[in-house]
Amino acid sequence: MASSYVLKPNVTKLNLSFAPSDLDAPSPSSSVSFTNTKPRRRKLSTNSVTDSPSLLNFPDYPSSNPIIPENNTSLWNPLQRAASAVLDLAESALLKRERSQPLPKTVDPRHQISGNYAPVPEQSVKSSLSVIGKIPDCIDGVYLRNGANPLFEPVSGHHLFDGDGMVHAVKINNGDASYSCRFTETERLVQEKRLGSPIFPKAIGELHGHSGIARLMLFYARGLFGLLNHKNGTGVANAGLVYFHDRLLAMSEDDLPYQVRITNNGDLQTIGRFNFDGQLNSAMIAHPKIDPETKELFALSYDVVKKPYLKYFKFSSEGEKSPDVEIPLASPTMMHDFAITENFVVIPDQQVVFKLSDMFLGKSPVKYDGEKISRFGILPKNAKDASEMIWVESPGTFCFHLWNAWESPETDEVVVIGSCMTPADSIFNECDEQLNSVLSEIRLNIKTGKSTRRTIIPGSVQMNLEAGMVNRNLLGRKTRYAYLAIAEPWPKVSGFAKVDLFTGEVKNHFYGGKKYGGEPFFLPRGLESDGEDDGYIMSFVHDEESWKSELQIVNAVTLQLEATVKLPSRVPYGFHGTFVNSDDMLNQA
Repeated sequence: MASSYVLKPNVTKLNLSFAPSDLDAPSPSSSVSFTNTKPRRRKLSTNSVTDSPSLLNFPDYPSSNPIIPENNTSLWNPLQRAASAVLDLAESALLKRERSQPLPKTVDPRHQISGNYAPVPEQSVKSSLSVIGKIPDCIDGVYLRNGANPLFEPVSGHHLFDGDGMVHAVKINNGDASYSCRFTETERLVQEKRLGSPIFPKAIGELHGHSGIARLMLFYARGLFGLLNHKNGTGVANAGLVYFHDRLLAMSEDDLPYQVRITNNGDLQTIGRFNFDGQLNSAMIAHPKIDPETKELFALSYDVVKKPYLKYFKFSSEGEKSPDVEIPLASPTMMHDFAITENFVVIPDQQVVFKLSDMFLGKSPVKYDGEKISRFGILPKNAKDASEMIWVESPGTFCFHLWNAWESPETDEVVVIGSCMTPADSIFNECDEQLNSVLSEIRLNIKTGKSTRRTIIPGSVQMNLEAGMVNRNLLGRKTRYAYLAIAEPWPKVSGFAKVDLFTGEVKNHFYGGKKYGGEPFFLPRGLESDGEDDGYIMSFVHDEESWKSELQIVNAVTLQLEATVKLPSRVPYGFHGTFVNSDDMLNQA
């Protein structure tokens, strides 16, 4: 087995920890060292922010078929070779300077990608998996979940959100299950594999302060000399997944979507960056919404550098894009999610903003603006411009995700369901204050311009709920139930909660022992469904004692475990998923 990654010459490498196998149990060990030699096998003892096994686990790849080829620089001319050498020396000096200062936990790879947050290698299809219990007959298709899985061991700061996108897939047919996982072959990933180095800056882990400015200058200088191409996107496609217009799309909000094709046997193949046949020329948010009745897709695009900072657009069910609606904002806002109702889109303008000028002061460009008041914009879905936007202030309601929204005509309100997070920027900036994520009902009165907020779960049973969904067949309509990850001990997910949004009643399903999961995905039982909650919850679960992973399928009515699919390799904790039924698989573009 080959135990090292090929890096560009002269670039000092942060030698973290390597493990014999991605299935190995953790073991205690030594310390961190910096070296500019090839990485050696070593174990790293850390106090992980996740309390996961203290092991940075970068997988080994067979030497006969390396995932990272040797540097492909044979076509460079003498000027390019000279420029590369100079820029590599400059980067070495930058890394030496960066490592003279401790990293905050929010961008320290020893915390961000330790234990089961650590990456795994790709897996080709493994069929006839062991199943405990019985998979319901109505489940026929592929469950897919996206996540961050860095190809290269970090050389500097790294945030969990910075990792390369990898999709994990479980195909189910007639009670039989198979598994595979593949990187989404983004432009960024393809070029870094060719160069043999993590040469693209990490948006959160590395772009902060003066070193972030220097790193950007190095990056664009390499582009100027033709050593890399940054014109075809720099995104990682690691967050969202949506099946729309006969295509599975993988997304992160810093780039266009990437089309990923599901093969007949359940494997995955990246088709490429998808611009909707030339209609889309800007990044798209990682959480577009599909209206369950019209089958239209609604989306946002935000820009952190130039105006307009925010644009809204939609696609018809046939993939025809509407003109952009430019939404005026005073400053670029971090906008990970939004909501739709039957007639409106609901757009949060919250207190976490981008202030790139702070990098010149040695600070993070992502900051909490305490002088700004959070608000929601309510815009008709078919609006031609932003003049129809109604803004309603809603103080203290930073929601990283919004679970649903609907109209209440009798009260002239739009009702928004989301988890309000405090401190708002704690995911990005280190903070001593304990993070809380409180499931809330926010009512926006479109006549008076006033808002109210109600905590849905009683204080006696309050818990951090983050990542989840409602029945997507009712998205944008009044829903009673939400299925949300119990993010405790934060940020691990010990189970999921079925919450009655009207009464506040909570029913929990805990994975038990040292088992932790991620986003619970609700799959309706089908056309024969008897009610809103008639369906199944699917979630990848990892046992930190046995170091094994599984897919759990839970009855959403009774919360009883129906089936457990034992997986052939470890599945790291990840982000968001979807389900593509067998008929849609056959109709892929």
